Amino acid sequence: MLKIGPYSFKSRLLLGTGKYPDFDVQKAAVEESQTEILTFAVRRMNIFEASQPNFLEKLEVEKYTLLPNTAGAKTAEEAVRIAKLARASGLCDMIKVEVIGCQKTLLPDPVETLKASEELLKEGFIVLPYTSDDVLLAKRLEELGCHAIMPGASPIGSGQGILNPLNLRFIIEQSDVPVIVDAGIGTPSDAAIAMELGADGVLLNTAVSGAGDPVKMAIAMKLAIEAGRLGFEAGRIPKKTYATASSPTEGLSVG
Repeated sequence: MLKIGPYSFKSRLLLGTGKYPDFDVQKAAVEESQTEILTFAVRRMNIFEASQPNFLEKLEVEKYTLLPNTAGAKTAEEAVRIAKLARASGLCDMIKVEVIGCQKTLLPDPVETLKASEELLKEGFIVLPYTSDDVLLAKRLEELGCHAIMPGASPIGSGQGILNPLNLRFIIEQSDVPVIVDAGIGTPSDAAIAMELGADGVLLNTAVSGAGDPVKMAIAMKLAIEAGRLGFEAGRIPKKTYATASSPTEGLSVG
């Protein structure tokens, strides 16, 4: 089970809801993924205007835990304001803190992320900060009291997969809260590797919504995450320099 604050989930796949070709494809992909957590940018929603189109309108949202994020925020103050808007609309008390510091790379601002996370924790939110793969920053966020850490595998939407598995492993090994790999996943094998490293979950969006067949890719990601988790729990064999016979050779005689 994936446990985040007071919540428990069977699925370890967190799925974004943006950039699908249409609502019907989005609905089918979400359902086939068997995710229990949907994330979205609050700024993309007309949360106080019922007459406006709602990208969640095709989904039975009561079946899911919603994870609004603060995408678009450039400062801690903006992130806190967006989070409070989400809570005021009754969406959820969980928030993914996202404060972008570089518009070219879309990498998070570490200082503003720390500030926003600290303030939102004081406000009683369940806080999941999106961060780089900085090992010390991840530890500082956990020490603040964040309920999960969400390091990126590579730049948002790049599909480059895991660029620094060593740092991700360090973050996972030192963490006492869930580590959810977020951003940059491109293929099911990327998701499986993240789970094999010991991650507690994977959050992705573009890898599914931008795929040639988003519904099939949603299924593939679900299976990859399940396989990767089982592989981690099973424990892989050690790597060796030389070959080792898979069948016993003792007792064999040559005629």
